[in-house]
Amino acid sequence: MNAVDRSSLEILLKRFESGDITQEELVKRLESGFLLDLGYARLDTHRSLRQGFPEVIYGPGKTPAQVARIVEALLSEEEGSTVLLSRATISQLEAAAEVVPEPETFYHGADLSDSGHFSAVWNPAPLRSGLSVCVITGGTADLRIATEVTAVLYAFGVASDLISDCGVAGIHRLLEQIERVRSADVVVVVAGMEGAIASVVGGLVRAPVIAVPTSTGYGASLDGVTALLSMLSSCAPGLNVVGIDNGFGAAVSAIRILDYGSSRLD
Repeated sequence: MNAVDRSSLEILLKRFESGDITQEELVKRLESGFLLDLGYARLDTHRSLRQGFPEVIYGPGKTPAQVARIVEALLSEEEGSTVLLSRATISQLEAAAEVVPEPETFYHGADLSDSGHFSAVWNPAPLRSGLSVCVITGGTADLRIATEVTAVLYAFGVASDLISDCGVAGIHRLLEQIERVRSADVVVVVAGMEGAIASVVGGLVRAPVIAVPTSTGYGASLDGVTALLSMLSSCAPGLNVVGIDNGFGAAVSAIRILDYGSSRLD
């Protein structure tokens, strides 16, 4: 069963217009291209055509065998297609390596003994010229989420510039990098504690700013709830906020902003 992306759809429609295939055959091909049913997973192969971004595999809650089969199925759908596995464990990566080529991996955590996880990408997209995302962290402890942002951006061909440890307790660390921040097309701010750095950045740049609250912080930080509420209550207008520790969602939001802006200019 073949996935339906934009290029294959265009070829399919041209074949129908030229009379190579009938209307019934066209409908059957389209129907079969929208879904790949593995029983325990129903893969949305039409998502890339609808949204410009393919379905990504979320590792938590899946067995290593399930992850390996899903990766194998997606890679077999279209040669060279980008496949991203989010928040994978070592056992999931080992299972996948038994049936498909080894991916490029990005570890999110301080060391292999903690509860960190991996992003894994097969066939990363070519780097897009002229587009960049600046990723800023409030503290070094926020790097586990910030590296998830940069990994997803890399997988889909977007360059990133990571600036770490710029929290408001030492605001000069941000200000000395501000021209670097302002040169980006989108800015992602990753911060725990009270999350105030997101409002500061939102008041200093013209580019869209996406704020990611993290669960970093002491007791009153409430595992990220304080940073989340602070960012949602920001006085910097237009600040976009994703869920706690959702580096993946922030990266996808950045990519969709860039893609939509580029399509409007074409």
